[in-house]
This record gives sequence, structure tokens and C-alpha cells, in this order.
Amino acid sequence: MKNFKLFVVLFVIFAISLFATKVIIFHINDTHGHAWTFSEYHNPNIGGFAVIASIIDEERAKNPNVLFLHAGDINTGVPESDLLNALPDIFALNRMKLDAMAVGNHEFDKTRDVLMYQMDIAKFPFLSANIYKDGKPFFKPYIIKNVGGVKIAIFGLTTEETAILEPLYSRDLEFRNAIEVAKEIVPGLRKKADIVVALTHLGMGQAYEGNYTTSEELAKMVDGIDIIIDGHSHTKLEKAKVINNTIVVQAWEWGKIVGKLELDVENGKIENWNWTPIPVNLKVYKGKDEDGNSIYEFVGKEYKPTEYVKVPLDYFAKIGSEKLDTIIGETKILLDGERAHVRSGDTNLGHIITDAMLWKTGADIAFQNGGGIRASVEPGKITIRNILTVLPFGNTVYVMKMTGEQVMKVLEYAATIPEGKGAWLHVGGLVWKSEGGKVTEVMVNGKPLEMDKVYTIVTNNYMAGGGDGYSVLSENKASGYDTGFVLADVVVEYIQKALKGMIENYDDTPRYIRK
Repeated sequence: MKNFKLFVVLFVIFAISLFATKVIIFHINDTHGHAWTFSEYHNPNIGGFAVIASIIDEERAKNPNVLFLHAGDINTGVPESDLLNALPDIFALNRMKLDAMAVGNHEFDKTRDVLMYQMDIAKFPFLSANIYKDGKPFFKPYIIKNVGGVKIAIFGLTTEETAILEPLYSRDLEFRNAIEVAKEIVPGLRKKADIVVALTHLGMGQAYEGNYTTSEELAKMVDGIDIIIDGHSHTKLEKAKVINNTIVVQAWEWGKIVGKLELDVENGKIENWNWTPIPVNLKVYKGKDEDGNSIYEFVGKEYKPTEYVKVPLDYFAKIGSEKLDTIIGETKILLDGERAHVRSGDTNLGHIITDAMLWKTGADIAFQNGGGIRASVEPGKITIRNILTVLPFGNTVYVMKMTGEQVMKVLEYAATIPEGKGAWLHVGGLVWKSEGGKVTEVMVNGKPLEMDKVYTIVTNNYMAGGGDGYSVLSENKASGYDTGFVLADVVVEYIQKALKGMIENYDDTPRYIRK
């Protein structure tokens, strides 16, 4: 009897493989300018679009039924890309035949004309069904692709948090609730297509719960979505999630992995599926050999870059590289800008940035959001490229006047920010404490904060405009002015002049203590 049951199972699997259409969906997200191969500590020469192209091409050679999707945030993170408004990234993705990209919050990092330029040069659509302007969708809401006879509807959703994260260049847009929009659009797509895919930049996990829709909530609350391919939270998954019969996946960050979703589709339905996170030349450090050379072991297969993507990217990398590689100093220590650290506490790099703002302007207090700090600086020579990688947004330094009472309101808001959010506050000239979300102590340059006293505040123009929810700063914006100093340039100047080009140690004593 057992043998008979096994035979039946094997026969069903064989029948499905014989008659089903094999569809492969590759996906990446939150690449943030990492079009080129890059290195991390004990993990050299990883990622890169030319290598990702090789992974996808290997499958396309066996099966033409391949989709390639990007779940948003193509912008901001690598100087060569930032200086050219992501032209290298889009050029490469065009060659890689990207089918669609979700609109991420960082697509609003620059002025609207830059976004329109990017959409114009892209040979793939920017998708978002929940961003409206004057009562109409601002982006293409969805597309339908015929893949080997299987009709696949792909619709985009963008985090509602964009209105808070990127207010400077999105004020004229309405970010509608993703769940409500999905409930409106999915029934119609089910009638038009066999499979419905939500290509989302929503994020997953506790850090994104609350006022903004997560991909898990979308799956739970909206019936009829077969697959959610997500971005925004830089989540590293070992296996796919299944919520309310919906497959939910995300591919970490920066093209370090490529998600591969394999579907067996029969009569318009997914009969079998498998999801694999493919490492893009990631390695495990195994120590040093007798000559002191580092030894690495590949995690999975080693892939070679494709020339048709690598060659043009190499050309783009040369543009402006001479200026970017200018050495401005040296650090003997790691300047910590790791995402998890700057969004949950103080670091020496956060202190350097706020101290540089105080040094340049002579202000009493400096405010910097953790989400604006995008990378660490490894021990060794410091280049302009390093600083632009840390501070890639092109923010300028903004000075304003605020009373102690208004400063307290800023801190009261910051005390409510959960760990992991970009709104996490870094300060200069200030030491403060909170307990249970309530501010308990504030010292300004060694003296208690005076509610009636007027202080000079320095911040970046993003926060001054109300970015990351700092509305108190935007309400006081008229009391000050934009200096026009680019924050990255200020940090460069601070390292060169105030620190004399050498960092052997830097105070990392917490300026904010939370209980």
C-alpha cells in the first residue's frame, strides 16, 4: 500500500512537470546604486549587476519563461551612481531586460525632473498603484505579461511612509493606503490574468508595523494575491513566507542575493513552487594562510560577470573617479555607520557628522537622522568617495532658531522612534535621556535645557523640511536659512581641518540614553 501511494505521488509530480509551464521569477530590491561589484569586511568582490546578469542568463539559456523584477530603491548609496542620477544602474538593467520595477521611497530623493528623466531612459515601467496626483495614478499601476502562455499581472505598491521619509520632492503626491488600493485592484486583475503578483516596496517585520502597511499585512488582509515580491526593509530571508496562501519573498539588499522563484503553472494555477536566495559571489572568511593572505570560500556557486553589462559599467565608473578617489585623511579605527547601529544608538561616525555641523556653523545643537547615514568607513585612507557613500543624499546644512521648549518637542518625538527606523536621532552639543518614551533629562553643552532660551539649531535640509516626521523642525524653518553647504562637503572639511586629516580615536560615549 505504501509503495502504491509513493507511486501515485511520483506519477502526479511527473504529470505536472510534463504538462505544466515552468515560470521563473528573478528578483532584487534596495540595490541603492550598487550596480558594480563591491567589497565588505571579510567579503570581497560581491554582488554587481554584471554577475546578476550571468545568473539570470544561465536560466534563460534553458528556459525562455523568465521574469526579472526589481522591488524598488534603485537610488542613493554609491557615488558613481549618485553623481549620474542612477544612469549606470538603469542602463545596465535595460541590458539585463528588467521587466518592471516598483517605485521605492528613494526614487524621490532628488527633484522631480530627475525622476522623470529616469523613467524616460528606462525600458521598463516604474509601477505603483497607490501614488496619486490630482486624483489620478501618477505611475503605471500594473502590467500584464504573457510568459509561456501564462498571463501574469504585476502591480506595484509603495510604502505610505514615503510621505514622511521623502517630503521634499513628494509633497504634491498622495500615498494611499496600500491595502485599500490592493482590495480595489486585485479582483479586476484576477479576471485578466492567471497569476497576480504584487511588486511592493512596503517592508516586513516589526520595525515597519503601525501606521504603514507591511507586506505581511498585505498578504493577510487582501485575498487573491498569489505572490508578493517585496523590498524596503532590507530583509534577509532563508525561506519564503506563506501568508493567507500568498507567497511572500524579499531579496535582502544591494544585490548580495538574487531571489529565484520557480513556478509550475498548470491550467492557470500554481501547482508547485520553490524559492531560492542565490548568493551573488558571497564568501565565508576562513582565516589566513602561511603567507598572511586571506582565505575565502564561496557560499554556493562562483559566477563570472557578463561582458555586455560589465563593460559599460566600467566606463561609467571612470567618470569622476579621479575626484572621488582624492584622499582627505586617514582613520585608525572603524567609523561605524552600519544600518542597524545608526538606527538604534550612537556611533562615532554619527558624532563626527553632528560635530562637523556644529564646527561649521557655530550652532548650539545639531540634529541628524540615522537614516541619512548609509555606510561605515573602514580603517585606512579616507577618500571623498567614502564620505559620499556615507552621506549620499546631497543634503545641505540648515540653521534655525528654536526655544528650549521647541527643542524638547523634537526630543519628545525622537523618544518615540522605535529602534530600526531611519528617524532615529543623532545629536551634537546635547546629551539627553528618556525612559518609557518620556524625556527625563536634557543637557546642552553641560547645562540643563532652558525652556525660554533661544538656541541655534543646525540640521540637514531634509529634516528641516519635516523629513522622518520632524514636523517641529519644519514649523520653525522660517526662523532660519539653508546655508547651501553640502553636508558631505562639511564632513570632508571637518576631517581635513578640525581633525587635521587623522582620526586615531573618536568619542563614542552615548549622547542619548534610553531606558
